[in-house]
This record gives sequence, C-alpha cells and structure tokens, in this order.
Amino acid sequence: MEKREQLYEGKAKKVYATDDPELLIVDYKDDATAFNGLKKGTIAGKGVINNQMSNRLMAKLEEAGVPTHYVQELSERETLVKKVSIVPLEVIVRNIAAGSFSKRYGVEEGVVFDQPTIEFSYKNDDLGDPLLNTYHALALKLATAEEIATIEKYAFQVNDFLKAFWLSCGVTLVDFKLEFGRLSNGTIVLADEISPDTSRLWDAKTHEKLDKDRFRRDMGGVEEAYAEIMGRMEAHL
Repeated sequence: MEKREQLYEGKAKKVYATDDPELLIVDYKDDATAFNGLKKGTIAGKGVINNQMSNRLMAKLEEAGVPTHYVQELSERETLVKKVSIVPLEVIVRNIAAGSFSKRYGVEEGVVFDQPTIEFSYKNDDLGDPLLNTYHALALKLATAEEIATIEKYAFQVNDFLKAFWLSCGVTLVDFKLEFGRLSNGTIVLADEISPDTSRLWDAKTHEKLDKDRFRRDMGGVEEAYAEIMGRMEAHL
C-alpha cells in the first residue's frame, strides 16, 4: 500500500491518501487538546496507545456485528482504514453522570443511570460542537432518519460490548464519544477511534480516572494512566 499526500491534520491524527481511492492511512499523534482546543499539550506515547487500542477494539466490534472503518494496522502509529465521509454528529453514550452532563444538569458525578443515555452534538468547531436532537439533525440535513436509527442501534451495541469488556479488565465505562461515516455506497460504519481520549474509564474499585480527564483537570499521571489502561486491555484480549 503506497502512502501518498497528506489530506488532513486534526487535533489528534493525520490522514493520508493511498494508491487505492477507497483506502486511507491514519497516523496518530501525541498532541492533546481539551475544551475545543483551548487547552493544548502533549501526552507522550498517546498516539501509539490510541492507535493500537482502537484497532484491537474495532476488530472485536466487527466480530460482534458492528461494521467499522478498520482494515489493517500498519505500524504502532499508522492504520489502514476505509475511506468514509464523516457524519457530522458526535455521538455520546453515557452510563454514569460525569463531565459536561454533570455540569449541565446539576447531577453529581458518579450517579449511575438506570439505563444508558445517548446524546448528539453537531461536529462543528466554530460553533463549539453544540448539542442537538434528532429533529435538529434532520433539519440541518446532517443525516437521514434511517441513518440516525442505525447510528443509535450501533452506539448501544458498542456500549454493551465495551461495558462488558472493560468490566473484565476491572474498569468501569463511564461514557464515550463515537463518530460514524458513510462508505462510498452509503453504508454507515463506525469510524474515528475508541481510546482514553474519547472514553471515560474509571478503576472499578477505586474510581481512579484512567483517561483524558487527568489531562483536562491537571491531575498529573496522564501517561501512566494511559499505559495502565493499555496494559489491562492487552491482558484481556
């Protein structure tokens, strides 16, 4: 597979064209941002962990019936993926109150929900990724009603799988963000990544945070937390 010109550089990844128009190469960086890019830093080794964790979990999700963009890991930082057009909806699944949910609704962090919640935000940095509902998404023509139903179905399937998997690692899955894309034939697939950048992961016993909140909240031990969560995953795959 020949790596060609860089097509895009985001906060956490670079994307390159290949000699196959349906395939791209994603290169994971160590750059870290929070609060819509207002806070910037570096988490040493993060790119390697996020790349490898995403790939392992997406391969498992494929086996569990959730289609993804994952094709093949090329190196510790680079992965071959199917080319998709990203649906501009960030999909957040929550099992426990934390972060913006706690602030927005005045719910104490750590309150466990009777059933998982799902929320959408409009993937638009200039607008600050505002929350929206299904009717807004349809009005803005971000996705069709059928696509939104498919995305919700897959998001809850991902939650069921990840909750059980992380629990086997002694980790509680608090919440996580997903992105979906359309293949050239319109099929909806899971895209982007699944990592400590996009998930809240707490030690099941101590509730110690093993995710990007350590960076967001200046808690220290960020690299150690990422390495810890990676080690636990590898021990159970």
